[in-house]
Amino acid sequence: FITRIIGVETKYGRIQGSYPVIDAISTLAFHYPKRGKFFAGELAEYFVLAREQGWKLEEPKGSYAGAMGMGQFIPTSYRHYTVDFDGDGKINLFDNKADAIGSVANYFKVHGWRLDEPVAEFVDADSKLAAQFENTKLKPQFTVAQLKQAGLDYQGQAKDQDITGIYHYKQQNRYDYWLGFHNFYVITRYNRSPMYAMAVYQLSQEIKAEYDVKQQKALAAKQTTKSSES
Repeated sequence: FITRIIGVETKYGRIQGSYPVIDAISTLAFHYPKRGKFFAGELAEYFVLAREQGWKLEEPKGSYAGAMGMGQFIPTSYRHYTVDFDGDGKINLFDNKADAIGSVANYFKVHGWRLDEPVAEFVDADSKLAAQFENTKLKPQFTVAQLKQAGLDYQGQAKDQDITGIYHYKQQNRYDYWLGFHNFYVITRYNRSPMYAMAVYQLSQEIKAEYDVKQQKALAAKQTTKSSES
């Protein structure tokens, strides 16, 4: 999931944004009334962050919203969730892969990621049932028992998991329906979008599947080499 977050955010660090962070956040703070208060707070955090990191205010570049580094952390998140993962005395999300990976992992940890628990699961539902369990706040508030009582024929393995809701995703000629679990909610703490969380989940599964295939091929090749040597 960490790999996929960084991939989605910046194509593994290749596209981190070209806007001077000070310009981006200042513009949003003073010329975007809808979220001016939020970005005014981020501007204040950026001043403190720049002092802590020893940056010149005009040097860091990021997204149009002032997000920085491989994982695209806004100033508040940069100050509170990033870590010096390689222990070199600096927190560098722009060039240091170890710090970037460790910081995304720490963000997940602080927001309650549960090891070995599911993220999402495809279910055979419909729009009527999905509407009953729509949850725009995203925080887990349902149980499997509640879904079954409402008519969901659930045959999955997550018997006692917290459920955030049922989410629908439009395909070419249909909708797919997915259950989101607690870890799905944690991903939305990084970006408050069920679409984002599902993209991260599905792409992470593809990465894992490809990795597993490579591991199996490597193991098979190793066994073949041993057999030929014997």
